[in-house]
Amino acid sequence: MIKVSVLYPATDGARFDHDYYRDKHVPLAKEAFGDGVKRVEIDRGIDAMGPAPFVAAAHFWFDSQEAVQAAMAGAGSLIADVPNYTDIQPQLVVSEVVEG
Repeated sequence: MIKVSVLYPATDGARFDHDYYRDKHVPLAKEAFGDGVKRVEIDRGIDAMGPAPFVAAAHFWFDSQEAVQAAMAGAGSLIADVPNYTDIQPQLVVSEVVEG
């Protein structure tokens, strides 16, 4: 299983609209990625143990690297939507999920 995480670092004065992200952007991503995406989670950073390093994150699970590559081919519309909910430059992390 391959996980693609999109992380939004907490930055002083940055803007992030959690409602728009949850209700509009992530559904747009799921549509763009198609059947390749198997699971999606959205995290909202909280200051439980000090300042949260990330204001938000989304995690998309795929069966294979090929599925990720196919999904990313349709991601252009997602980049155009980013200014609608944030001015934070997202960080992308792709990892293999290893279950113990």
